[in-house]
Amino acid sequence: MSQHIGGGKLFSLGLQHVLAMYAGAILVPLLVGRALNLTPTQLSYLVAIDLLTCGVATIIQAWKTKYLGIGLPVMLGSSFVAVTPMIGIGSQYGIQAIYGAIISAGVFIIVFATAFGKIVKLFPPVVTGTVVAIIGLSLIPTGVTNMAGGSGSSNFGSMENLLLSFGVLFLILLLNRFFRGFTRALSVLIGIIGGTAAAFVMGRVDLSEAGEASWILTPQIFYFGVPTFELAPIITMIIVGMVIVVESTGVFFALGKVCNQKIHEKDLSRGYRAEGLAILLGGFFNAFPYNTFAQNVGLVELSGVKTRNVIITAGGILIFLGFIPKIAALATAIPTPVLGGATVVMFDMVVASGIRMLGAVDLNNHYNLLTVACSISLSVGATFVPELFSSLPEGIRIIVSDGVITGSLAAISLNLFFTFRSRQPAFSIQQSKAKEA
Repeated sequence: MSQHIGGGKLFSLGLQHVLAMYAGAILVPLLVGRALNLTPTQLSYLVAIDLLTCGVATIIQAWKTKYLGIGLPVMLGSSFVAVTPMIGIGSQYGIQAIYGAIISAGVFIIVFATAFGKIVKLFPPVVTGTVVAIIGLSLIPTGVTNMAGGSGSSNFGSMENLLLSFGVLFLILLLNRFFRGFTRALSVLIGIIGGTAAAFVMGRVDLSEAGEASWILTPQIFYFGVPTFELAPIITMIIVGMVIVVESTGVFFALGKVCNQKIHEKDLSRGYRAEGLAILLGGFFNAFPYNTFAQNVGLVELSGVKTRNVIITAGGILIFLGFIPKIAALATAIPTPVLGGATVVMFDMVVASGIRMLGAVDLNNHYNLLTVACSISLSVGATFVPELFSSLPEGIRIIVSDGVITGSLAAISLNLFFTFRSRQPAFSIQQSKAKEA
C-alpha cells in the first residue's frame, strides 16, 4: 500500500471513491429525514453534515495510529442497518432520543473494542467470506433497481434508462478490457462522467437542487436539541452497533486479502475503536452511525490502487463537500441509471471478493457447506420476504428483517454450533467418494 501517486491522479482516484459511495452516503439522511418529516432546511443540514462526518470518519479509520484506525484503504459512510431503527426511535421517542442512543452505542463500541478484537476466532474464513458475499448480494438489487431508474421512478425500466445504465456498464468493461494503468483505475469515474454527459444531451440532468442549496455549512453540536437517553432506544442502537462491527469485520478481512495484508487482533481493535468514535461524532453532530462501505472494496479490487493516500484524499473531498452544500449538491445531478450502471460492477466485485475468501475454505466439509448455504439462503429470504418475521416483537423484528444482519448472525451461530458440536472432523464429500471406491 505504498504506491506513489502524483497529485492530479491522487485527486482523481479519491474523487472516484467519493462518487462510488456518494449515493449511499446521501440516501440514508434522505430516507430518515423525509420519514421524520424534517423541513427542507433541516434536511439540507442533515445531508451536508453527513458528508462532512463521513470524511472525518474515513480519515480516522485509514490513518493508522497506536489506538485508532485499521490502516486499510476503507471508506466510511452512514450505515443502512440503522435506517429502520432510527425512524422507529424518532417516531416513538422523538429525534433527540435517536442521538442519545447513537452516542451510547458509540461509547459502548469504544469501551469494548479490545474485547471485540479478542473474539476474532468467531470470524474464520467460512464466516467472513459468507458475510462479504452476503453484503455484495444485498447491494446488487439496489444497483439493478437504479439501472432501471430507481424505486418509484415514473419511467422505471424505460429504454432511455436502460441505454444509459448499460452504456455506462459497457464503457467500464471496455476500459478494463483494452486499457491498463491509470485509465483502467479510473474506469468507474470515466463511466460516470461519460454517462452523465450522455444524459445531459438527452435532457436528463437536473441542476435545480444545486441552485437552491446554500454555500456554507456551519456544523453545530446538537443541531436538533439536547439528546435524551431512553433505555429501549439505547439497547436497540447498541445491537445495531454490534451488527455494524460484524459487517465491518468481514470487509476488513476482504480488504486485507485484496491488499495482501494480514489482519491481527490489535488491528481489529483499532478499527472497531475508530468506528465507535465515528458513531460518537455522528451522535454529537446529529448525523448517523457509520461503518465501512463494502462497495468501495469492489472499487479497490477493480482499480488495483490500494494506497491509503487515495482514501485520505477522498475523506478530504468529503469534508470539503460537506462544508459547501451547493457543490455537494452537484453530485445529486448524476442520473440514477448512470449510478446504477457504475455501482452494479462494484457490487459484483464485492460478491467476487467473498467467493475468493470462501476459496480458502474446505467446502467438502459438510458443516462448512451447510453454514454457507443456510446463511446465504436466510439472508436472501429476509431481504425479499421481510414478512417472514412479522409476528416477532418489534425490537427483534427491526434487527432480523435486514438480510445482511440475518445472514451474518446465521453464519456466526452456525459456525459456533458446528464447531462445538463435535471434536470429530465433519463427514466430507471426499470421504464419501473414498468409501464408494
